[in-house]
Amino acid sequence: MAWYDNILNRKVPEDDNVIFKLNPVQEYLQQTLSSREATHSYERYYEELEIVNRGVNMIIDDVAEIPVRVGAPTKTLSIVKGIKRSKVDSLLNHQPNLYQDINTFKRNCITDYLLDGNIFIYFDGAFIYHVPASKVTIHGDPKTYIEKYTYNDVDYSPNEMVHIKENSFHDMYRGVSRLKPAVRTMKIIKSMRDFQDNFFNNGAVPGLVLKSPNTLSEKIKERMIQSWSVRYKPDAGGRRPLILDGGIEVDELTNVNFKDLDFQNAILENEKIIVKALGVPYILLDSGNNANIRPNMRMYYLETILPIHRKMNYALERFFGFEIKEDTTEIPALQPEMRDQSAYYTSLVNGGIITAAEARERLGFEEIENTQDIRIPANIAGSAANPDEGGRPEETEED
Repeated sequence: MAWYDNILNRKVPEDDNVIFKLNPVQEYLQQTLSSREATHSYERYYEELEIVNRGVNMIIDDVAEIPVRVGAPTKTLSIVKGIKRSKVDSLLNHQPNLYQDINTFKRNCITDYLLDGNIFIYFDGAFIYHVPASKVTIHGDPKTYIEKYTYNDVDYSPNEMVHIKENSFHDMYRGVSRLKPAVRTMKIIKSMRDFQDNFFNNGAVPGLVLKSPNTLSEKIKERMIQSWSVRYKPDAGGRRPLILDGGIEVDELTNVNFKDLDFQNAILENEKIIVKALGVPYILLDSGNNANIRPNMRMYYLETILPIHRKMNYALERFFGFEIKEDTTEIPALQPEMRDQSAYYTSLVNGGIITAAEARERLGFEEIENTQDIRIPANIAGSAANPDEGGRPEETEED
């Protein structure tokens, strides 16, 4: 028997002609457990490194500020049946649950998306709740796709959970954090910062070497080190003068000074690498007035913010069964683009290609009456309604 003979005779209630086939390679793709990597702690870098914290927070806040427009029902099969459009709009724009506002809910979800690479949202039939991605385990199914989700020994079915996945190559179930390619760079910055901290904690001076012309016993060496440790403390507010006798001399261990230990240029270049991995133009984090701010801001929204938002919209659209689009009409960085769209749709309406109602809907305006008719443009060469009428008057023969 061939693999294509193995057919599930499960039919969709909306269409009796639709049947489902098993994926013949799903049993080879299945991973029994798919949990997040524990090798790198992106959360620690997010909390300790300023550039990581700032770049991640920019994306979180900007994505969370964009509302959605809930449109008509989709033509594809949805997971949730019978939910109203107004209820979906309320969950995604106003009140996700009884305990959080919509902005807090979105920021929690997007934080997981950037640091873990995944978003898990639980729907209990009335409200939606954010489930921390770091503790969610995905159980692959050998026949379909996902068997269940597990969070702290609590199981959720695929019909209860919305999963938004970041891009990944080796794992078809879980996404990869955007900070993973920058782990090496973040480690370098952290090491340089730790080295500078130790430098200042030790009194901002390099170590010293005591040279003796004679061989000293171990007991005398230890006693001398203890004596110097007690009396010579630059980090305690000063250097106490010491008297050296017995031919002992002081020599520097190294000629390194503070200027040589200033890693500012190296830190700056590494910071650029980190924000590039996140998708944030570094010029937006730099101070000063620059003529390239506006085009970089627009590129930042088009290439970073909106793609993240659309990934969330596609997952929610499949789950609830309504068209969900981002509403960009109130984003200042995209206002020049909105002006271009306004002129574009105005020309389409005046040209009789679309109605004013369709243009208002695409521009984010509410529907009004008497905008459903196609405008018929008129010109001096003839009527657009009937080209045979109008135009140049007929010539009459002279007597």
